Amino acid sequence: MNNLPKNDIQQLQTVTGPGRYIFTLPHWPAKGPIKDTMRRTVFAALLTLVLAISLPAQETPISQTPASQETPADLAKDFMREGDYTNAILVLNKAIEQQGSNIQLKKDLAFAYYMNREYSRAQAVIRPIVDGRDADVQSYQMLGMVYKATEERKEAEKMYKAALKRFPNSAVLHNEYGEMLWSRKDFPQAAEQWEKGIRSDPNYPGNYYNAAKYYYLTVDKVWALLYGEIFINLESFSKRTPEIKSLLLEGYKKLFTDNDMMKNQNLKNEFVKAYLETMQRQAQTISAGVTPDALSALRTRFILDWFGKYGEKFPYRLFDHHRQLAKEGMFDAYNQWIFGAAGNLSAFQQWTATHNEAYEKFTTLQKSRVFKLPANQYYGDTK
Repeated sequence: MNNLPKNDIQQLQTVTGPGRYIFTLPHWPAKGPIKDTMRRTVFAALLTLVLAISLPAQETPISQTPASQETPADLAKDFMREGDYTNAILVLNKAIEQQGSNIQLKKDLAFAYYMNREYSRAQAVIRPIVDGRDADVQSYQMLGMVYKATEERKEAEKMYKAALKRFPNSAVLHNEYGEMLWSRKDFPQAAEQWEKGIRSDPNYPGNYYNAAKYYYLTVDKVWALLYGEIFINLESFSKRTPEIKSLLLEGYKKLFTDNDMMKNQNLKNEFVKAYLETMQRQAQTISAGVTPDALSALRTRFILDWFGKYGEKFPYRLFDHHRQLAKEGMFDAYNQWIFGAAGNLSAFQQWTATHNEAYEKFTTLQKSRVFKLPANQYYGDTK
């Protein structure tokens, strides 16, 4: 169906409303040692970006719409669904001849060229839009995709800097710029972009995903755990979720491996210091090992201790979520959902079999509720 190799691009068959598609796009190609590292470790920086391509909505399903009433955008959408990008290009070019000022048609055409691997033509269509007054975040994303495909890192960096001057609060652009910097081995600079993205829009998951993996690979013991868990609550059932669940389990092992939990940590950050001190007081809970059951007990005690000492000083949505789940009797199931399969699959299956009602109650909630973070609870560092 798709004429692109699976390693280049995977099309998710997800529709998030009329005429909107979500694609998982290719990463910046890594060079040298970073490429080998990616292949060797589960937690290396395999970076994913998401682009939503908007096409005009239709009030009736395609199957119920006479062909004569379909707009060019509708027809192009049908062809792209089928992986027939050549026909999508044909239809869009004809439409642009009649509607030369229609920016959305041009963005759709650039995307169709990109999908068909006609990168120079895609750039020729999207670059004038980016350089003009009608540019939006999606336009910059489209040009960034082309630069990724052609490995034009210098041009991409210029573009992202210009884009962020124009849209400084775009979490998507911060995320993608960070991915480009990571591919260039500018690791701290990449993390700085992800932190800026988290501060700009705390409900965009991509920056948490990338930042969590970055911090896991550093001496830091705090932010991989917090950002990773926020990520799996924002993106609970994607292909990336199991990866971050495993990272969280290993992150807790990393936290307690050294008897001096405070060593090499940023204790100038009062939130970090409070978090580590509270965790340190619960260390005896995992004296027999870091297991799902032990982590459930540890985290339950942590929440009781945290809200007794720091709840008012450092309000944090993730910890509020923990406390609410505990009140509703679902915190054990939540911890099993995170750590169970990553820790011991057979034990997890046995736990869910013997606690079926509790686990079903939790997973129903997890699938139905929206986890949303306020804008005033950022405690990370951007320097």
